[in-house]
Amino acid sequence: MRNPFTPQSDDFAPSQPSAENSFLDLLTDTLEGLDESVRGNFLRAFFRMIAQIDLSDAQSLKCWKRILIRRGELSENIGKRVSLKTAIVDVLCSPSIMRVPVLMEYADLKKLQINAATDALTGLYNRRLFDEYYDKELNRAKRYVQQLAVAILDLHELKGVNDQLGHLQGDEVLQLVAATLRKTLRASDFSFRIGGDEFALLLPETNPEQAITLCHRIRLQYELDISPLRLDIGVTLDFGVAVHPIDGDQKSALMNIADQRLYQMKISGRAKSGVRQPPPVPSTQAVPSPHENPEVSSSRDAQQQPSFGQPAAAAVPSPTAAPAPTPITAKPQQTSPQAPGAESPRKHRKWIRTSFVGTKAFAILIYSSSKDIATVTDLSYGGVTLLLDDPDEVPIQFTAVLHIPILPPVRVVLRKVYKQRMFGGGARIGCSFVS
Repeated sequence: MRNPFTPQSDDFAPSQPSAENSFLDLLTDTLEGLDESVRGNFLRAFFRMIAQIDLSDAQSLKCWKRILIRRGELSENIGKRVSLKTAIVDVLCSPSIMRVPVLMEYADLKKLQINAATDALTGLYNRRLFDEYYDKELNRAKRYVQQLAVAILDLHELKGVNDQLGHLQGDEVLQLVAATLRKTLRASDFSFRIGGDEFALLLPETNPEQAITLCHRIRLQYELDISPLRLDIGVTLDFGVAVHPIDGDQKSALMNIADQRLYQMKISGRAKSGVRQPPPVPSTQAVPSPHENPEVSSSRDAQQQPSFGQPAAAAVPSPTAAPAPTPITAKPQQTSPQAPGAESPRKHRKWIRTSFVGTKAFAILIYSSSKDIATVTDLSYGGVTLLLDDPDEVPIQFTAVLHIPILPPVRVVLRKVYKQRMFGGGARIGCSFVS
């Protein structure tokens, strides 16, 4: 089946210029020799005739200048000369002032838009769209207090393939990455080619554990997809993940953390063993995330939070960094799912967390003579995470009635494991089920 995003030879076959294009080229040369006032008057009538829009002489001159500049930009983007009528439609349509687009077929304009926004080899979105989508999704995540994961993937040993087997084989290796991403990602995820051998993913409403699990799945699927090529070179995908707001709330800081985790995965020699990523190198721009604090790692494990490797050395936190979760220091009772001294449940985990962000899941908390209502953000076999205004009033152990969509209300006994202040107020508390 033909890939609609990949340019084909017949799409760009040279052809004779149409009568409309020849006329417009002649018009351009003629206008250059006219006085400005005459040129403005003529262009005013020209735009009224072709698009049924009314512009002044000065506006017509300004619009014509924009058309000529846009023609040069479009030609540079797609690597061939673009007709003047294409530039006219593009400029007049941008402010939605053209009522009757009579100069260009919609399919031709759509093809031009796709070529400007996608990578020609893989059909994935390009770096320009990555920056645009990242800003939009990060703003959305901040507005609705949601998590947003960014993953940077690097195609390991692409240079070796190009040097030893040729660039045609290297192109096939790159195209296989795009094919793997298309069949592995969710409909709500975005994939991009942001460099020669670098790819990026934007994963809305995705926590660290889910993002890392997805990247491992992509990596394994890619190794299956590339195996029929029988390459002697160990080509695989390394990756680094950062999540808002756990690792920060600024685009540059999140990209730095993802880059550092990718780099450490590449140099650690763990890529082929499937060992989890190490934490980023502490710096003033990339502050270790809360799950790298050795004091809270076990409590976050009990809530099935991700671990990127062994705890990093302590670093001075940035004033803009997310507040670290506060471990609950009360002595655990024997009814707790994890007895003191026992191994982390992550080694024996058979269930993953289910996110309820964006749903109407809530919990009624019952303690003493008080009742409180909290939002349920995620749920697993071992516990639940709640979002509420004041966690300090909630005791170490309490009763709650969980109201989860499509399930009947269930009464449970919960024990607080950690709490974490959120940006903009409120806090998350992680709770384990008491058997």
